[in-house]
Amino acid sequence: MSRRLSIEVRGVVQGVGFRPFVHRAATLASLSGWVRNGASAVRMEIEGEDRALERFLEGLRRSPPAAARIDTVLVREVSSTGEPGFSILSSDAGDPPRPVLPADLAPCDECLREISTPANRRFGYPFTNCTHCGPRYSIVEALPYDRSRTAMREFPMCGACRAEYEDPSDRRFHAEPTACPACGPRLAALAPDGETLAQGEEALGLAVRALAGKGILAAKGLGGFQLLVDATCEDAVLALRARKRRPAKPFALLFRSVEALREECDLSGAEDDALRSPAAPILLLRRRLGGSSRIAPSVAPGNPRLGAMLPSTPLHHLLLAPAAGPLVCTSGNLSEEPIAIETAEALERLGGIADIFLVHDRRIVRPVDDSVARVTRSGLELLRRARGYAPLGIDLGISSPPVLAVGGHEKNAVAVLVGAQALLSQHVGDLGSSLGRDLFRRTVEDLLDFFAVSPVAVAADLHPDYASTREAEELASLWRVPLLGVQHHHAHVASAMAEHGLRGKVLGLAWDGTGYGPDGTVWGGEALAADERHYERVAHLRPFRLPGGERAVEEPRRAALGALFEVLGPRAAEVARGWFRERELGSLVTVLARGTHAPWTTSVGRLFDAVSALLGLVLRSGFDGEAAMAVEFAMEGAPRGEAYEIPLSAGRPAVGDWGPMLLAILADRDRGVPAGTISIRFHEALVSLAVAIARRAGLPRVVLSGGTFQNLYLATRIRAALEAEGFEVHTHARVPANDGGLALGQILVASSILEGS
Repeated sequence: MSRRLSIEVRGVVQGVGFRPFVHRAATLASLSGWVRNGASAVRMEIEGEDRALERFLEGLRRSPPAAARIDTVLVREVSSTGEPGFSILSSDAGDPPRPVLPADLAPCDECLREISTPANRRFGYPFTNCTHCGPRYSIVEALPYDRSRTAMREFPMCGACRAEYEDPSDRRFHAEPTACPACGPRLAALAPDGETLAQGEEALGLAVRALAGKGILAAKGLGGFQLLVDATCEDAVLALRARKRRPAKPFALLFRSVEALREECDLSGAEDDALRSPAAPILLLRRRLGGSSRIAPSVAPGNPRLGAMLPSTPLHHLLLAPAAGPLVCTSGNLSEEPIAIETAEALERLGGIADIFLVHDRRIVRPVDDSVARVTRSGLELLRRARGYAPLGIDLGISSPPVLAVGGHEKNAVAVLVGAQALLSQHVGDLGSSLGRDLFRRTVEDLLDFFAVSPVAVAADLHPDYASTREAEELASLWRVPLLGVQHHHAHVASAMAEHGLRGKVLGLAWDGTGYGPDGTVWGGEALAADERHYERVAHLRPFRLPGGERAVEEPRRAALGALFEVLGPRAAEVARGWFRERELGSLVTVLARGTHAPWTTSVGRLFDAVSALLGLVLRSGFDGEAAMAVEFAMEGAPRGEAYEIPLSAGRPAVGDWGPMLLAILADRDRGVPAGTISIRFHEALVSLAVAIARRAGLPRVVLSGGTFQNLYLATRIRAALEAEGFEVHTHARVPANDGGLALGQILVASSILEGS
């Protein structure tokens, strides 16, 4: 019996070859009908015999294109038409868009073979793509996803590309960004003053030779400019550090293949899979022990790990000539500024850094930086969510009016709630510069325009001096909608809850460097009994003062002095004498005694800073997290010892008193105990504290969130210790544990508040 079905598929189903997949499957099954893109779904009508329809639906659900994600399939029967054939219809832009746009995809094996085959018409062409790979989020202007709504509309297809595009048997069937040397974008090489040096293949050759000659290349990539240099040349890497004003923060490395990467790093099967995935993130990998390394020492000084990635575009493959070693590949910006995306902007901002520019004439619609991830026992964990992952949504399981969440001040990302889907923007970054704040505003506007959203509320951090909070105040006033303040650490906990679909009360360990407490102090070592709307502070670290406030974030020696003063009083100056000039030390002790310009903190991050200074590892930080990383890395090769003690007081909130531990660290240090041994005892003390807090709270579910849990040893040990006690533990995976995940938590809390009102 012949029937006709109307089918609506929602999820990540546009820009991933879904319509060609449907066309091929229907044609092979001798089914008739049509398929088309809507703004929020792929719709189709399929007609044929019952058995063929059943097989088609089973294949649709079980074997969609690799980059697709099916959330729902709605099926209803309609009247048969008897019309033969199957066609792809033009898109329907009538319904409101949903956050289901696919992320940018790394090149597939077929496209790589084409650019490597001299007889192929796309040999050496850096913009080769198909339905399985290529630019998506970085070039699309509006939904539905069609060429006319992308930056590729400026490049009419040639006859050969058009024939592929219209051929149902070709993998470029309806590949919207498809192009070739005859009709697509072109490269140009520019001098720092903007003079054109070469075009096309000659431009690529000039760039490759510049890298081989130890020059610094600024290349326009998929989502913005990147700075590249030979990673095996110490002088070249040092020159990049000096010009970029990045004295110590590790650089990421670009390898031409997994085989080349294995020469420098140990690699598990899961890490191999992550590197080769369509997202192609920067992955934090452990360096190989023993043997010689070709990597310049200043790429990642003192770091037992390397941030490594494989080429995310054909252009990167072509830059890595067969004989070339790995390249440093870092964002095209000055430190703490957003990535440059336009050629004129890049020449102005990067002209003092790069020796040569490799540009192209395809517009970047929105900046998308590289994602950063690592593989843990629990799977892939994102540390920076951008290319390959943004803007994929997270289903909250509850439909709510639209809400805008503006995130934090550092590692910013914003989010919008549409129905039950929370859509996080790509990584925006720090908002301390005017360029960062401009990008923040553009990102908010882009998200709202793209998904045709008019928020009924704006959610923001409670910190009055966050740029994101000030912007939220202005937007809420302009739109005449409520501004919903969400406490920083509640947002961290709620972010993990949202990611894992948790509802009801959990124990949230929210450990980080800085977060505004409602009591006016700097929180950061918090245990919250929280649900999606409320929280109670059930435990925290013993407070200590930070002399100079924000200066203490940049100078771990100040955090150490504040912690010592809390335990020793004025005698702290004797321990800290070698860290400061005498006059400065006296002033800081006076500040601590008076309590002026020295806010209280309960931050685990600042406690790490204090320990780093006490061990002589980092007295002044060159980048965010350097001191904490130094304490973590000090453990390398050290045997596990007994934990220091952090007693937990009675009462609610309970207080974890690190004072005895600090005195024990001082005693061990003065006895000559190795820094690695002290570091392990310190880490294990925090593990024991986490278990004690969980026992005291008595809640079966525990979530771990906040930047401190980027410490792999600490996160792994706390999870294992809690699970051994019978607790159900949840950590981050799809959104960062750091402030890059705040907006998701703000969305959950705000939607719950609106639901309750």
